[in-house]
Amino acid sequence: MKILVCITHVPDTTSKIQFTDNDTKFDKSGVQFIIGPYDDYALARAVELKDALGASLTVLNVGEADTEPTLRKALAIGADDAIRVNAFPTDALFVARQIAAIAKENSYDLILMGRESIDFNGGMVHGMVGELLGMPSISPVMKLDVEGETVKMAREIEGGKEYLEAKLPLIAGCQEPIAEWKIPNMRGIMSARTKPLNVVEAVDSEVATDVTAFKLPPAKGSVKLVDKDNVEELVKLLKNEAKVL
Repeated sequence: MKILVCITHVPDTTSKIQFTDNDTKFDKSGVQFIIGPYDDYALARAVELKDALGASLTVLNVGEADTEPTLRKALAIGADDAIRVNAFPTDALFVARQIAAIAKENSYDLILMGRESIDFNGGMVHGMVGELLGMPSISPVMKLDVEGETVKMAREIEGGKEYLEAKLPLIAGCQEPIAEWKIPNMRGIMSARTKPLNVVEAVDSEVATDVTAFKLPPAKGSVKLVDKDNVEELVKLLKNEAKVL
């Protein structure tokens, strides 16, 4: 069995975000990057499946050279090898086409990724890859087990949970609690240094989007405290100032 886990290289949620070039480019200066949290869940479940089923596990990132430390961390967590598509990930469709090209060449049985990245939060890549490959794509998946050629899954829906079954090959967008995050140990960190990290060039793909500008959310305003017994004043403020009534 061959498993592919697609990971994103995203800013840590504690990082202070700034933009340059008239707010058209993200400023990476001083920013700590991590594996996308939802991708971490996908990777953790893939490592468990690898150990249980004797599968091979490859991690993939579409990004420039500065993403390689993130790939090395994935190798330290338990992946066998890594692929970096040497290109800036301009948009979801571009990334999906790169993943699909790698998947076609290597015939993976199971492709896992996070339900969404935490930088753009689009949640579209897994569906696009499924369409490009003609494979079923299911997201968000919170439980995933493989029994022979059948994948049994559970996901949250409005008002409850939905239980699904599908045949391999399959694409899944993962979320908690599919697995617990794994932290690289010293042995994993040392072995990651010698595991293969292959760099491939991107396939041709039309850029479908254009960034006009990024904008930071407005700063938090001041807070007014109202006595718990002064309901009339609270209603007045909600109606006249907050304008939510």
